[in-house]
Amino acid sequence: MNKPLPEDPMMRDLIKMARRHQMTRRAALAGAGATAATLALAACAPGGSTGEALTPAADLSDSEKTLIWHNWSLYMDEDDNGKYPTLEKFTAQTGIEVEYKIEIDDNDSYFSKVQKQLAKGQDIGADVACPTEWMAARWVNLGYTQQFDLANIPNHKNLAPAYNNPAYDPDRSRAIPYQGILAGITYNKAEYKKATGKDSPTSLEDLWDPALKGRVGVLSEMRDTIGLILLANGIDITSESSLTEDAFMNAIDFFAGKVADGQISKIKGNSYSEDLENGDTIAAIAWSGDTVQLNLSAETEKYGFFIPESGTTISADCFVTPMGATHKRNVEELINYYYDPKVAAELAAWVNYVTPVVGAQEEAVKIDPALAENQLIFPSEDFMKNAHGFRSLTGEESVKFSKAFQDVMLGA
Repeated sequence: MNKPLPEDPMMRDLIKMARRHQMTRRAALAGAGATAATLALAACAPGGSTGEALTPAADLSDSEKTLIWHNWSLYMDEDDNGKYPTLEKFTAQTGIEVEYKIEIDDNDSYFSKVQKQLAKGQDIGADVACPTEWMAARWVNLGYTQQFDLANIPNHKNLAPAYNNPAYDPDRSRAIPYQGILAGITYNKAEYKKATGKDSPTSLEDLWDPALKGRVGVLSEMRDTIGLILLANGIDITSESSLTEDAFMNAIDFFAGKVADGQISKIKGNSYSEDLENGDTIAAIAWSGDTVQLNLSAETEKYGFFIPESGTTISADCFVTPMGATHKRNVEELINYYYDPKVAAELAAWVNYVTPVVGAQEEAVKIDPALAENQLIFPSEDFMKNAHGFRSLTGEESVKFSKAFQDVMLGA
């Protein structure tokens, strides 16, 4: 009997192809590797598959006061009626209507959906999207993104210094951080206690407790799942000399073992939250802010969030506007709005992710002094000592590492 198809569209298509052509598993894995290789090689060629520089679409913002935004789930303030208060205020201030769509489940699956249009400079159905920094860098390097006019974003000056001057976009004119992200362990408090007898995890090792076998989920975001495993192994994921290919593959072998023996039952993007809600998983490698939203949905402190002593991964999701988008000026107004410290604080109070906006903490004090002390939103320097960004990978490493991770997902 065939296993259920995985959630990731790329993996799902590969398995469908394998079944259709009665391929061997080895051939299917080679296909996955080829896909990864294609992505990595394409990253070396500005202009995508043609190598020709793309040109931005005509901007219709003056005549069309609208924009479409693709984002992740649980990533926008929302009231009981399903409306988004900060977006409603933006529309009231500017007259720009925003069609907000939850389209991103993980970076790779979203990229696989839109990559053909991106490569041709065509409209992907979004004027702005928020992939994670490493994927945003790929889009920029491929020439898929329009350059923002920073004169239209005066609040750009409020970008926190920690996010300044990335090598792929030194002046932050093509990829502007939306929120910072921390990864750790989210767990169902009652079910975890019932299964293990403990009140909460105390280390990443606790995920491998046999009492949780088959009830553990991990993210399909390689840099977070393998990043936490590497940190638990004492590897400095920011360092080329520490995060070597051998160190990475050792972590992959460990990860593969936990999938093969059934300890890990789910490997998902943002939809991992559904498994926690329906009880399929008790604990999962997860993103910090989602835990708050899960508790709001449950109307009780049902879930806990824990950062292992070995460290947490940190990254950022970024505003990018594809070459085929036709409302760049409207997007610039949107970004400027969310870089107002008062708006950033209001958003942070709901999403509970690390805000990249200087001045937001002072505004948060006015909303709730406890909010301004929340280390998951406004981390102190001491807290940040335990937060680590996954180092940049070379093209060759990206191919090898992605294929190794995908091989485990495909076999899961």
